[in-house]
Amino acid sequence: MIGIPIGLLYADAAEWLIHKHILHGLGRTKDSFWDFHWHNHHRNSRKSGGYDFCYENSVLAPGPQRTEVAGLVILAASHLPLLPIAPFFTGTVLYRTIDYYNKHKKAHLDPEWARENLPWHYDHHMGPDQDKNWGITSCLIDKLVGTRKVYVDTPKELERRKKDIKNYEAVSASEKVEIKKDEKGKLETLVESVIFPIRTMKKLRTKLQNYAYGSLSFIGADE
Repeated sequence: MIGIPIGLLYADAAEWLIHKHILHGLGRTKDSFWDFHWHNHHRNSRKSGGYDFCYENSVLAPGPQRTEVAGLVILAASHLPLLPIAPFFTGTVLYRTIDYYNKHKKAHLDPEWARENLPWHYDHHMGPDQDKNWGITSCLIDKLVGTRKVYVDTPKELERRKKDIKNYEAVSASEKVEIKKDEKGKLETLVESVIFPIRTMKKLRTKLQNYAYGSLSFIGADE
């Protein structure tokens, strides 16, 4: 059972370290594997009041969300060999990996929820210093090492709040319309891909039948 608290602390520390040194440290380099975080995710969130439209798409769609999920799957899989010898620790790490994805996604689809439930992550994206508040599901490590910097409910945040809400509402509405159009187009393509072979087979069957009837008529005429 001691593996559970150790797993929770380990997950908090891993989240902090990966976010700070990989997603920001390496991610600021354009065209690197990690650049999706700073150059896409942060840009989208910053200009849209914390909202990131990429999370409206399927996890299989090309983009930052798919890269994030792929990284989480690899990270979780790398801990599976520990399952026989440290089941509680491994189970906790796997749980926290799923918990991270669910909360991070929800935070960027509903910035108001993030502001209330994950204020440190809202601070990370919307505050003046995006190199603070590295924790996503927890701010424990930030508090321990001094990187927790409060922005929510400060005079500066309250002054910008109306503008951020307006940006979120405008972008989220337009992006959802575009995504619905895209999904409709994909559905139409899928339906057509099913119907087209059926139509082709029917036409081919009709031609074969006509050919067969014609051949029999020709044989009958000869007799």
